[in-house]
Amino acid sequence: MGDRHSGSLVLVTGGAGYIGCILVPTLLDAGYQLRVFDVMFYGDAGLDRVRDRIEVVEGDIRSVPPGLLDGVYGVINLAGLSTEPAAEYRPEANHEINFLAAVKLCRLAKEKKVRRFIQASSGSIYDVGAGHPEKDILHHEDFPVEPFRIYSITKREAEKEILAMADDRFTPVVLRKGSVYGYSPRMRFDLVVNAFVLSALQTGRLTLHNGGEMWRPLLSVQDATDAYRLMLEAPSEQVRGEIFNVTNGNYRISELALRVRNKLAEIGIKCELEPDYKHRNLRSCQASGKKIAERLQFVPKVTVEETVQDLTAKIRGGAFPDLGDAALHNIRWLDLLEETSTKLGYHDSVLNLGVEQLKVVRAEAAKQRRAVACK
Repeated sequence: MGDRHSGSLVLVTGGAGYIGCILVPTLLDAGYQLRVFDVMFYGDAGLDRVRDRIEVVEGDIRSVPPGLLDGVYGVINLAGLSTEPAAEYRPEANHEINFLAAVKLCRLAKEKKVRRFIQASSGSIYDVGAGHPEKDILHHEDFPVEPFRIYSITKREAEKEILAMADDRFTPVVLRKGSVYGYSPRMRFDLVVNAFVLSALQTGRLTLHNGGEMWRPLLSVQDATDAYRLMLEAPSEQVRGEIFNVTNGNYRISELALRVRNKLAEIGIKCELEPDYKHRNLRSCQASGKKIAERLQFVPKVTVEETVQDLTAKIRGGAFPDLGDAALHNIRWLDLLEETSTKLGYHDSVLNLGVEQLKVVRAEAAKQRRAVACK
C-alpha cells in the first residue's frame, strides 16, 4: 500500500500519551519498528504491554538528543501541550513546545532524510467561540482560519512552517483531528465524551455549559490511530504538503449529551441533563471530513454510542482503581506536579524541569496521589 516499507522504523514523539498508547501497539502489529520519545509528564505505564517490543527514549522535544532520528523512515509528532487549557497553563512553554520545537524537529527530520513527518494538529483551529452562529459553519481544510486562542495559534503557525518544507523527497502532512474520545491505557477523563460518561456514572448528571449550544467535531482514539497509520502508508503524491481534517461528524454538545444519556438508558443507567446558561467563553467549531474520505477513502468507524458502552463497562469493571486520580485529568495532574515541585524546592515550572528532576517530582506526586486514594 502506498510508500509503506515493511519493518520501517517509526519515531512517535509523545508516544506515552493518550493517543500514543493506542498508536504504538497498532503500528507494532502492522509490522513497524517503534521508537518512542516522550518526556513522561504522565508516566509510561500506558506502554507496559509493549515495552519489550519498542525502544523508549525519555526526553524533552525542545532538546532532541543526538541520534534520535537515525534510521527513521517516518515521524509522528504527538508531543506537545494537548489542549487549550494546557496551553494557557504556561503560554511560554506552549510556544516553545507546540511551535518552535515541532518546526525544529521537522527541519531536522528533513536534514536526516526522514521520508515522512506527520504533524498532530487540531480541529480547534476552526474555533470561532460560543455565541457566534454566523461564523460557526462547516470548515474544510482550505477555509481561511483566524485562530485566536494560544493553543490554536501555535498549532496553525507550526502547520505553515512544516508544510512549507515539502519537496519530492520529503512528505510532511498535517492531521486536524476532532475532539478525541475512547479508552486508552493512558486514560483521560477531561475530554468531552469521556467526561460525560464519568459524570453520568458518578453523579447521575450531565451539565451543559452555555446550554450545550457549542459544536464539536469528534473522533475516536482508534480512528485517530488508523488515520496516523494511513498517513504513513498513503502514496506520497496524495498526502505531501496536505492538511486533512479527521472527524466522524460534528455534534452540538446538547446533542452529544442526549446521545450519551440515551445509550446509558439502554444499558440501565439513568442520568439527567442540567443546562447551565451562564456564558462561558468556550470553544465551538465544525470541520468537514470530506477530503480524507474522497481522496483516501478514510471514514471513521467507532461511534460515540459504542464508546459510551465500552467506557461504562471498563469503569464498572474496575479498569480505573481510583476515578479521582489527578493523572486522569491533564490540568489537575499538572497542578499537582507544580505543587509537588515547589514543595521539593524547585523554583522553575515543572514544564521546564530536566528529565531526572521531573522523575523525582512525578514519583513524589504519585506518592501523594496514593495517600489520598487510601484515605
